[in-house]
Amino acid sequence: MIPLKRRKASLSVSQQDDTCKFPHVSIFILERKMGTSRRAFLTRLGRSKGFLIKETYSSSITHVVSENNSGDEVQAWLDNQTGRDSSSSVHLLDIRWFTESMEAGHPVTVQDRHILKVNPKPNGDPTAMLMKSYACQRRTPLKHYNSFLTEALEILSQNAEYNDNEGRSVAFRRAASVLKALPRRVRSMQDLRCLPCLGDHSQRVIKEILEDGSSREVESTRQSEQYQAMKALTGIFGVGVRTADRWFREGLRSPDDLIRTGQQLNREQQAGVQYYDDLQKPVTKAEADVISDIVEKAVHAVLPGAEIQLMGGFRRGKEVGHDVDFLITHPEEGKEEGLMPKITNWLKEQGLLLYQKTTRNSYLEKMDGPARASSNMDRFERCFSIFKLQKSAVSCKAVRVDLVVSPYSQFAFATLGWTGSKNLYLRAKTEEEIFAYLGLEFIPPSERNA
Repeated sequence: MIPLKRRKASLSVSQQDDTCKFPHVSIFILERKMGTSRRAFLTRLGRSKGFLIKETYSSSITHVVSENNSGDEVQAWLDNQTGRDSSSSVHLLDIRWFTESMEAGHPVTVQDRHILKVNPKPNGDPTAMLMKSYACQRRTPLKHYNSFLTEALEILSQNAEYNDNEGRSVAFRRAASVLKALPRRVRSMQDLRCLPCLGDHSQRVIKEILEDGSSREVESTRQSEQYQAMKALTGIFGVGVRTADRWFREGLRSPDDLIRTGQQLNREQQAGVQYYDDLQKPVTKAEADVISDIVEKAVHAVLPGAEIQLMGGFRRGKEVGHDVDFLITHPEEGKEEGLMPKITNWLKEQGLLLYQKTTRNSYLEKMDGPARASSNMDRFERCFSIFKLQKSAVSCKAVRVDLVVSPYSQFAFATLGWTGSKNLYLRAKTEEEIFAYLGLEFIPPSERNA
C-alpha cells in the first residue's frame, strides 16, 4: 500500500472567513499534474492575499484552477467527484487566471484565454468508459481484459521503485489499476479518453503497445541486468531496495552471489537466503487454509474468544499469493496486549516456526520510553515469520506468514488496511461504516483490486 503524503496544517474555515476579502469567489486548486508541494504553495499565496481557497471540492466552489490539464481532463475529474456534469456551475480555469489575480491583488475578470475548453460529450456514446478516481470505489476482477498493458506498466513501476523514484512508481501503478477495472479490452487510445490517473508517460507506453505490440522501453527494462538483479535481490526476505542497490553496485546479482562471496547478513536475511527457493514459490489458497487452521489453534490456545481474520490477497479472492497475512483481535479491549509472544511461543513449541521477528505496538513503546520511528504501514504489534508447512511425511515447505494484533477499536481500520487499502483513523466498527463515513459505496473485498 502507498501512504498519502502529510499536508502542512492550514487555516481553519473560520480563520479563512475572517481574512477573506472576496467571499463571492471560492477557489479550488486541482492537484492533478501539479503536485502536493506546488498546490500547497499556491494555496498559501492565495490565502495571504485574502482569497478563499478550499482544500476539498464541493458545490460551493465557483472557480477550479488547474495547471497542465485540458478542459476535458478537469471536467472528467469533476464528474468523478460529483457524479454529474458540473461544467455549467463552475469556472474551469487555467493557472494563468490565478497568477494574474495574484498580481492584481483581486480576482480578475475571467476572459476567454483563461477558460479551459470542454468538448461536448456525444449523447449516448456506447464506447465511453467512465471510471471512479479512487481505487476503493472501483470493482476489479481477478482476471481482467488488459493484462497485456498492465503487466508492462507494472514492470516500469517496479523499476522506478528500484531507482528510488516513488512518484513515478506510484503513477505507473495507479494507471495499471485503472486499466484492470475496465469492462473491456482497450483497442485504441480513444478508449482511454476521460479516464483518471493516466499520465503522459503511461499513455505513451500504452500507445506504443497498441500500435506496435510492445514497448521498447518496457522490453529494454525487462532485459536489463539491473532490473533482473534487483528483482532477484529484493526477492530475498529481509532485503529492501537500498540494500539490494548497494549489493548490485558491489557486483552482486543473486542469492548465490551472497553465499559465494560470504556477504555478512543479518538474521532475517540469512533466513531469506536459506529458504529463498521455497519463498519464491506461490502460496495456494489450500495452503493458506491449512495455515489458517494452525494460527486459529495457536491463538485460541493462548487467548480464548480472540478473533482471527485471513487478510491480504486471499481475502480479496485470490487463489495464489506470495505470503499469508492474519489479523488478530479480542472483543474486550486490552486483552490483546502481550498476545503476540504467547502465540509465537506456542508455535515454537510445536516446531512450526523457521524464523520470526516480533515488533511491539509502537503506541505502547512510547509509554516505556522512545518508540521506533513510525512507518508507512501501521503501529500495530506484528510478527514477520517463516512457517514450516508440512507437505508430506518426508517434505515440508517454507511459507511467509505475517501476524498482526490490533486493538478492537482499530480492528475495522486494520481490516481495511491489511485487505489492501489505505489505513484510516476515525470511530467505526466495520469497513462498511468507514465507507459510509467517506460517502463511498461499499465494495466487498472479493470484488476489489487483487
